[in-house]
Amino acid sequence: MTEQNLVYSGKSKDVFNITEGPYSGKYRFVFTDRATGYIENGITIFDPGYDTVIGDIPGKGAVACRFATHFFKLLKSKGIPSHYIDTITENEMIVEPAIPLSMPAASPEFAGSAPLLNLEFTWRNNATGSFWRRYPFVRPCMNLRKVVEAWTKGDSDILITLEALEATGAMSREEIEQSVELVKNIAEIVSQEFTSNNLHVIDGKFELGRLKYGDGKIVLIDEISPDVLRVCKGYSPDKDGNCTVYKECTVTNYSDGKRTIKNRNQVSAADFISIFL
Repeated sequence: MTEQNLVYSGKSKDVFNITEGPYSGKYRFVFTDRATGYIENGITIFDPGYDTVIGDIPGKGAVACRFATHFFKLLKSKGIPSHYIDTITENEMIVEPAIPLSMPAASPEFAGSAPLLNLEFTWRNNATGSFWRRYPFVRPCMNLRKVVEAWTKGDSDILITLEALEATGAMSREEIEQSVELVKNIAEIVSQEFTSNNLHVIDGKFELGRLKYGDGKIVLIDEISPDVLRVCKGYSPDKDGNCTVYKECTVTNYSDGKRTIKNRNQVSAADFISIFL
């Protein structure tokens, strides 16, 4: 398992092909200390809801790996299919090779054409983050009942409608419906796990794909870690599930044509991960 077998380097982990030993033919995930977020007034703000890597958090990779292990095992016990096999060190995981949901460029001879490399599915319990920035007419922290969105995954994630996925042939209607149902099932299990620990999941994102040597069934791939979940404390829903303390928690701003939204009660990954470890 040498570093020469690097398959992919992402925002939070590196993926290697295993060419020898008992796990030959499988992939090795190495969870790194890289973290995403933004810079505000010269201050580094780490936030998993952002796409840009802005620095390292020492020890983050090991914690993320243990966290992911906890949830992969929990999902397995609930009958949720994934590519997880085993965890071998504090920051290394073994998984089945999987083919992300993707599509080649239909006309690569045209300048600017590009393939759909893979998809991420965002699910949202509440309206905040990029959802509220796109739909500012919605009350912040409104209950969205796990609305599911598809995004192209890359240096900059781009929203793609479910209708567009079908119309372009990237996915069939049946595959889209299966994927949305799978994401909602996973989201419900993860949300309940946090609720049982007096925390509330605002939103999250999962990646789906097909096992390389499987039957073509769509399963959960990539990871479930603090990098893909946004969590808060003090959530107080009304009868419709809308948070009643949003006026005290939510801070928005509109400047230079850009909207921002923050949640005062959002819990940093460092504060919630210890509950599950």
